Amino acid sequence: QVQLVESGGGLVQAGGSLRLSCTASGSIFTINAMGWYRQAPGMQRELVAGINSRGTTNYADSVKGRFTISRGNAKNTVYLQMNSLKPEDTAVYYCNAEGHYSSDYAVWGQGTLVTVSS
Repeated sequence: QVQLVESGGGLVQAGGSLRLSCTASGSIFTINAMGWYRQAPGMQRELVAGINSRGTTNYADSVKGRFTISRGNAKNTVYLQMNSLKPEDTAVYYCNAEGHYSSDYAVWGQGTLVTVSS
């Protein structure tokens, strides 16, 4: 069982920066990849950025060049550095972990709200 705890959301003006953190606990050795998704009001949840166990990253086109996903040294923490924020980045951001422990699984954090004012 893996649990995720996120932190770092808040209110920021357009052009500003925020860093989100997500720490995994439990059977972290079973995690293959972690990532950040977001969901704006009335919209579907979408992938923002992901990182796998080899350190390979991928990003949504809308955030390339502005957001950076990284892992901590212990590799059970992932960060999302968000720069040059835009009002359209406003959403609840969810941390996600995918792995395998007798079967494939995906777990989600509780979500953290990011609000970008114009």
